[in-house]
Amino acid sequence: MSDPAGGTDPEEPSYDAAEQPTSVEEIAEEIAEEEGRRYPSTLGGLIYLGVLAAGAVGIVLAGRDDWRLGVSVLAGALMAAAAARLVLPARDAGMLAVRHRLVDVALLGGVGGLLLFLARTIPNQPGL
Repeated sequence: MSDPAGGTDPEEPSYDAAEQPTSVEEIAEEIAEEEGRRYPSTLGGLIYLGVLAAGAVGIVLAGRDDWRLGVSVLAGALMAAAAARLVLPARDAGMLAVRHRLVDVALLGGVGGLLLFLARTIPNQPGL
């Protein structure tokens, strides 16, 4: 684009005809490089998906048959997420990195630990 004075916009990249981006992917990569974006890491995304899958299995187990086992699996998934968030750098943690590292670890580990504690300490009900 041109500004009213006849020059070019300083924020718009200038291209020679030979180096002009030809595909949407190339344009997206250039925008990402200019803005300093980083796409989620495969390792952090894989761990996140594993935690989601384990959590879903725990919820299904708790709803169908053995609630203690289901809640324990869910608690284990949350504590595994806390451990992964603790050891992975923020750029590799993917969706596990929501807040500051210690806040994420405290919330995930705390809720997981409390669920495990409750699943192990609630007494059996007579007749159930």
